[in-house]
Parts: sequence; structure tokens; C-alpha cells
Amino acid sequence: MPRWCVGTRGSPLALAQTTAVCDRLCKVHGFAREDIEIRIIKTTGDQIQNRPLAEVGGKGLFTKEIEIALAAGEIDFAVHSAKDMPTDLPEGLMISAYLEREDPRDALISRNKSELRHLPRGARLGTASLRREAQVRRLRPDIDVRPLRGNVHSRIRKVDEGEIDATILGLAGLNRLGIASSATQILPIVDFLPAVGQGAVAIETRTDDTETRQLLDAINHAPTAIAVTAERAFLKVLDGSCRTPIAGHAVVTGDRVEFRGMVFQINGAASQETTRIGAIADTAALGADAGAELKSRVVAPVIAKVG
Repeated sequence: MPRWCVGTRGSPLALAQTTAVCDRLCKVHGFAREDIEIRIIKTTGDQIQNRPLAEVGGKGLFTKEIEIALAAGEIDFAVHSAKDMPTDLPEGLMISAYLEREDPRDALISRNKSELRHLPRGARLGTASLRREAQVRRLRPDIDVRPLRGNVHSRIRKVDEGEIDATILGLAGLNRLGIASSATQILPIVDFLPAVGQGAVAIETRTDDTETRQLLDAINHAPTAIAVTAERAFLKVLDGSCRTPIAGHAVVTGDRVEFRGMVFQINGAASQETTRIGAIADTAALGADAGAELKSRVVAPVIAKVG
């Protein structure tokens, strides 16, 4: 009989991330693998595949049903891609731990193995992310960016079959699935800023479940938690969702955290950027201050475009 039950989406990547959490718990606490049950929960985001996320509700589409099960006590904790989590969590729930962050960079996958700068004019690039769309348009305004939904493998297959010429996926997901060799180009962070939380796995619990929170505390990777806290604070001030082209990335070195954030116009014609460096004790305030600065600087037409 399992001692713990974890909830997750059923995609190959979600299951790989959840298995990594379970393996880590077993190693640290000496559990048998049978002690942890993995329960697959289908989310609204999984069910709606024919419309862009921006049209149907944004980030919460991939967490809502899992969080309902968590709040009801049907599962003990939930595993999410941090970038899929809204900045405002349901009352009574919290992020209790993060696994060590994988590589946060984006990866281009192209049919002719061309890098982004060498894709032919008018090349069809599919993505479900407005952040990626805006940055592609900023660097290559001639490319035909079009909506593309589906899991990692299905997106790669659409490139291979010629339905699109290229797509962009998170390198972390490719690494976790063991298919990083599919990447044509790893996009440097200096040119192509990741999404808030990209590459990080977040573990959510009930705030009053002290036992589970203590269990997870042993596997929490503090530098990842600090970096993502800054990023999420930045996003929260900007009221970010899948309707908002926002990027943010923080790095922890010793007792300091360095943050860079950007807001884009979808067509790539305009952007605003800021950076912060501060003490890790001030990580949330640092991210929020960066968000407040950009919110004050973004002109009305851009707000209308991203809001």
C-alpha cells in the first residue's frame, strides 16, 4: 500500500519530471518505489489542443484540476513545470520544494538543420508561446510564426514531417526525455531570454500539511528556489500569463542573485529590459522591484498588446 500519492499531468515530460521527484525522495528517505503512487490527472490544457493558450485561459489550464485534487486531499503533493504555474496559487496551497534546475535555455529544432539566423525567409516556425514568438519576430521579422500545440514529441514530429519548418522547445525538457540530440541550435540566453521558471520542477503541497512539507524539504534545491522566487515575483507584478510576452531569468552565485527581465510587444517591434543584482535574502523584493520598473516604463500600446 503506497504511503504517498503524487499528482501530475500524463505527458511524457510530466511523467519524467514526477519520476525524478519520486526517485529523489526514495534515495533521500530510503523509501521503496512502491511507497509512492503516481496519479495522472488530465488538465484542461491537456484536453484543449486546437486553440492557443492565450485564448482559453493561460497558465492555470495546466494546474487547475491537479490543484483541486490536492486541496481535496486526494493527493499528497503535486509536481509541475514551474513555468506553467500561475503566480497566485489557490488559498491553502504553496510551493514547498524545487528540484535542481535543468538547463533553462530554449532550443531550436529545424527540418533542414539550420540555425535561427539561417532559416529561409518565410520559414514556418510553430510555437504555443507568445514569449518565443515575440523574440523570434524581434530577431527574424521575416519568419512566419504560427500557433503550434502538443507535447514535445508531437511538435518534433510535425517538423520532421514538414508540417512546419521549425519549432522552439525548452532544452530542459529535451534533456529530461533523453532527446537533446534533436536540437539544431541552443539559443543563448543573452539573445533569447527564457520564461520565468523555465527548466525548474516545482512541488506543490497544502500549506497545513507539515509532514509532507518536511518530507520534501530534504530534496529542495535552495539556489533554484531562490532564483525562481525572484522570477515569479517579477512576473506577479506584471500580472503575467500566457497572454503576456514576458521573460525573466535569475542566477544565484554565493549569497548574491542576479536577475534580468524583459517585456515584449508580440510583433517584436518593441521591448523593455531591466536587471537587478542583490542579496539572496532580498530575492522576492528584487524581482518585484524589477517588475515595477518595467510596468512603469511599458508604453500604453505595448500594455494593450500584452495585457
